[in-house]
Amino acid sequence: MKCLPPSNRIFIPVFIDIWPDGFFMPANSHFAFDLIGLGYCGLDHICLMPSIPQDDKVEILEHLVQGGGPAATATVAAARLGMRTAFLGVVGDDPSGAAIVKGLEMEGVNTQSLRVCSDTRSPAAYCWVESGNGKRGIGWTRGTVGSLQPASLKIELLQSVRLLHLDGHHMAAAAHAARIAKSGGATVSLDAGSFLDGIEDLMKLADLLVVSSSFADRFLGRLPPARQVEKLMSHGARIAAVTLGSEGVCAASREGILQRRAFAVQAVDTTGAGDVFHGALAYACLQNWPLARMIDFSSAAAAIKCLKLGGRTGIPTRTEVERFLEERKNEPR
Repeated sequence: MKCLPPSNRIFIPVFIDIWPDGFFMPANSHFAFDLIGLGYCGLDHICLMPSIPQDDKVEILEHLVQGGGPAATATVAAARLGMRTAFLGVVGDDPSGAAIVKGLEMEGVNTQSLRVCSDTRSPAAYCWVESGNGKRGIGWTRGTVGSLQPASLKIELLQSVRLLHLDGHHMAAAAHAARIAKSGGATVSLDAGSFLDGIEDLMKLADLLVVSSSFADRFLGRLPPARQVEKLMSHGARIAAVTLGSEGVCAASREGILQRRAFAVQAVDTTGAGDVFHGALAYACLQNWPLARMIDFSSAAAAIKCLKLGGRTGIPTRTEVERFLEERKNEPR
């Protein structure tokens, strides 16, 4: 098995002169990318069904195939919000791998350093979505591509980014990338949705640490969310949060602790909502907004995504998020 970056792609850095000073603004002002995602990328096969069958057959109402993966979809969300993005991951040289790469590139995500491994099967996920409530079940596979290796990472690329976003996959490469990025002044964001081997060491490198409620319960014990985020902050994060699904999110920073309800929407599909939340939160952090605005903006982006089938179909632009927030400004949170 031989892994190579996709051919005939040219990396052209775009440099800027000045970023305003701020809490999440690195000291070095010259960055080619706002956000680089590193982690799992796969091809999602999504089926909308009247009900999710158990030892039964159900006719599919709607079916679509599109790119997915926690860090990959978060990177797409950041790109739609206007950020300059790139993605690091591994795919096979099969038709699914080509579709994954094409899906990222169509969103303006730079894939110059995404690895393509010969004679391997790409990662994939199979999602069953229940019509009427958006609830879903997901089965996923890493395929046969193996892990991204630390030696394959380009130091100059990782030192040209303002924020590195990780999802806990490719653990050794993720930790190595985080150290390189931080040495260049970047913020490191971690989506700890699953309890993967080595995740505790990665948490110590995260400036922006967001975990799922199930992760928090397993790692910290069944405590009130406010107590859980306090404990997460002790790992060194500047912002920590626990996502609570339909109950919203509890977050903490040096500004204090806040808990926000989720925006009420008629969900078509919740697939990818958490990933979009992470991409939007990374965007919000780099705007140096107050914590409450960061959380509201990210929650709104995730809610809008849920209005359409697919993890990426409904990802909004900044204009759409701001319009949604204006329409919901009097809604109790």
